Amino acid sequence: MATTKEYRDFILEQLSLLDNVSCRAMMGEYLLYYNNILFGGIYDNSLLVKIVAGNKKYTMQEQIPYKNAKPMYVVDDIDDKELLREIVIETCKDLPNKKRGN
Repeated sequence: MATTKEYRDFILEQLSLLDNVSCRAMMGEYLLYYNNILFGGIYDNSLLVKIVAGNKKYTMQEQIPYKNAKPMYVVDDIDDKELLREIVIETCKDLPNKKRGN
């Protein structure tokens, strides 16, 4: 099942406390970037973030976003904008800052 544009828009609104968040459509789903760092995505109407040492403290459930992918964490509490901001910042601290291709 592909993610709906309405859900994508909702997630982007929930991430509005962060400047420089962008998303890129990818095969019916969306990749999410913060300051050009790929930190997660929206898959099947769920927000997932990469698993890194800095975000383990949030005790999120693991999920495989698509076949043959690495596990990611599912962010269940998407209504708490402050918590989402914190999770994204902590996740990005442990990820390399690479410019994404256009």
